[in-house]
Amino acid sequence: MTEILGVPVAVLSGQLMLGVINGAFYALLSLGLAVIFGLLKIINFAHGAMYMLGAMCTVLIFDAFGVNYWVALFVAPVIVGCFGILLEYFLLRRIAGQDHIYSLLLTFGIALILQGVLTNIYGVSGLRYSMPEMFRGGMNLGFMFLPYYRAWVIVAALLVCFATWFMIEKTRLGSYLRAGTEDSQLMQGFGINVPLLISLTYGFGVMLAAFAGALAAPIYSVSPVMGSNILIVVFAVVVIGGMGSIAGAVITGLMMGVVEGFTKVFYPEGSAAVIFLVMVVVLLIRPSGLFGKEA
Repeated sequence: MTEILGVPVAVLSGQLMLGVINGAFYALLSLGLAVIFGLLKIINFAHGAMYMLGAMCTVLIFDAFGVNYWVALFVAPVIVGCFGILLEYFLLRRIAGQDHIYSLLLTFGIALILQGVLTNIYGVSGLRYSMPEMFRGGMNLGFMFLPYYRAWVIVAALLVCFATWFMIEKTRLGSYLRAGTEDSQLMQGFGINVPLLISLTYGFGVMLAAFAGALAAPIYSVSPVMGSNILIVVFAVVVIGGMGSIAGAVITGLMMGVVEGFTKVFYPEGSAAVIFLVMVVVLLIRPSGLFGKEA
């Protein structure tokens, strides 16, 4: 069997694929955080809970209504996104313009409440969501076996990330969003409903997290605590890429997934800490992050 640095190619390629898959989830979640912080300056500690809600809604919609995978994949993020809009309107808007610590504490409290309520109802053992029939099986690439669903997760995450970047950076709506956060009074003078734009932006960032949760439902155990397990890693990824950097969140998410995957091959004990080690090194060299702008 062919080896690279003493590791069989099949093992190395398998871990690389797992790293890319994890990186796809990191990219989606980091992108949502970057959108919310970059445009609204809200440190959204409820992001992991929204990821969890996306997965839970997907399972519950499927069980309650028997809808197919594609309907659940679309409907669940929309429901969670609407919930995010309500949170912004009734809670976060009350502390707009205050220090970042207030949004951090408020969203952290929201996350704890959601996690506690759903844990009391469903427990922590998790809910099952069967793999969609069309994605069962995989393809033999010669050096590894690639499950169809894993390939779909990577493609879907990249498409959504690119579409989000294009919408924010290259369209008129994106220019309205950026201008509205820079000078809301000027934009309102031009007849733009800035509060509505802010609510929709927060809802969209939440929807990205819920979409990641909906994609994760057939792969990982769907439980009320699944969001807390990934949130700290995603925040580290956002800091490495640069707070508020859209492209940085996507690129760094994929990079850190691959780095984590390779670390599991060569030094498994350090795989849980490697992203935080990278974060420390990056902050020492470039405090604004790899793609962030200097203050």
